[in-house]
Amino acid sequence: MSRPNIARLVLAAPAVLTAEKSFRRNPVIGSHDLNKKGLHRRRVALAARMAERRRAAIAPLVDADERARFDRDGFVIRHDALPADLLARVREEIATRPRPAWEMRQGQTVNRVQPLPHDGSALASLHTFVRRPDVANLIGYAAGRSGTTLTMLQTIVVDPTSGEPDPQAHLHADTFHPTAKFWLFLHDVGADEGPFAFVPGSHRLTPERLAWEDEQALSATASGDPHHAAGSFRLEEHELSRLGYGPLEKFPVPGNTLVVADTYGFHRRVESLKPTVRTSLYGISRRNPFMPWNGLDVRALPYVRDRGMDFYLASEDRRAKQGRKVVYKNVGSILAGAGQQL
Repeated sequence: MSRPNIARLVLAAPAVLTAEKSFRRNPVIGSHDLNKKGLHRRRVALAARMAERRRAAIAPLVDADERARFDRDGFVIRHDALPADLLARVREEIATRPRPAWEMRQGQTVNRVQPLPHDGSALASLHTFVRRPDVANLIGYAAGRSGTTLTMLQTIVVDPTSGEPDPQAHLHADTFHPTAKFWLFLHDVGADEGPFAFVPGSHRLTPERLAWEDEQALSATASGDPHHAAGSFRLEEHELSRLGYGPLEKFPVPGNTLVVADTYGFHRRVESLKPTVRTSLYGISRRNPFMPWNGLDVRALPYVRDRGMDFYLASEDRRAKQGRKVVYKNVGSILAGAGQQL
């Protein structure tokens, strides 16, 4: 092996003990020989065991009924999440106040994100909602490790005639370890409007799932699906029973519904049968799965707290100015519910 290749492996190796998931980007994580010897299988199993221990520490802080539902299903659905007066003000602001927006296109779907403001508006008060103990502890429990969330306003704009199928409509797990996403749907989401769908219980690591993970790791680097190669494994719904799971469940919900899920569990966005625009408060909690503690998150420091999305999108703008590839493109100030800009 050449010296440059040895150096590349040495530099890539520490990522094994982080949340890094890409088989194609990291030559150690994507090594066929190492995965044949059980590298990926051991990462998955260790991450699951450590999440169980951290969840045990958070468990007394989570509502007992919601905790039981999460343990069984891998998700929690909470109706009437916001007070009615705050919900009305939030809806009025997103309908009338243009805000800076960034978009990413995935096939026929545009994912629009807008950072929450830091003023006295109703949208700014959503930061406080996410930090409420009953919400923050539930998200931390689902993630298998407490800490701050990357929170934003998200609008999904679908035009079924505008492109290839949405890759997020393919059943998948986000990564190799417990991680949480949440959506506070601000308006009704009908069954034909691309609702969230999840396989109940698929957040649990069954022996069959661990064997399947092992199989995927041996071929992921060469996969023709870039998401699969990046460590977000895809599968077909008919394969679920082989892994010890039941069928997919779809969640059309009324407005003001909070959904919190461990997206190590298999999930997807249902295909929308008509043009749709759906806005929600959206957040992600994904931390290093190999650390033994909860909390201790640098992102919780004063000023930094609640600004993770601002920092990320500012870095995207810098990359764009340098002519580098970006995930989200700045589309200016628009209403959350505007049509596709890309």
